[in-house]
Amino acid sequence: MLKLSRLTDYAAVVMAQIARHPEQSHAAAELAEAVQLPHPTVSKTLKMLVRAGLLESRRGAQGGYSLARPASKITARDIITAIEGPVAMTECSQADGDCELASVCGVADNWQRVSLAIRTLLDSVTLAHLADTTPIKLPVQLPIQSVSLAAETA
Repeated sequence: MLKLSRLTDYAAVVMAQIARHPEQSHAAAELAEAVQLPHPTVSKTLKMLVRAGLLESRRGAQGGYSLARPASKITARDIITAIEGPVAMTECSQADGDCELASVCGVADNWQRVSLAIRTLLDSVTLAHLADTTPIKLPVQLPIQSVSLAAETA
């Protein structure tokens, strides 16, 4: 089963909470209480998101966490990558992937297309979308038919 880790899910929940109130800084304890997650889990998640450049942290009386850029400029892929690493279906689907079977497997190009389609879809969903309570309208047809691999365009 393809499934995001709980930590990635929690990261999206915490980021959405911050995005709903972008004008203020948020303390880790306040966020943990608001989203009903353990404080250590929220703190760990916040540190990972800061390291990835999605959040900024400030110390002091006016300190806390805030978005590093507008919610409309942070994608679902950004959040997933911050916690999980690159989004790819298989090892050979990553830019720096290494697979000894790539030259003979016969499915690498199609897995790359699937991975690219998923990344494209995740790039189209922003934190602003996730933070909104209105359901996201996704395309009915995935863009896999229009996906071109770098090797094809060269």
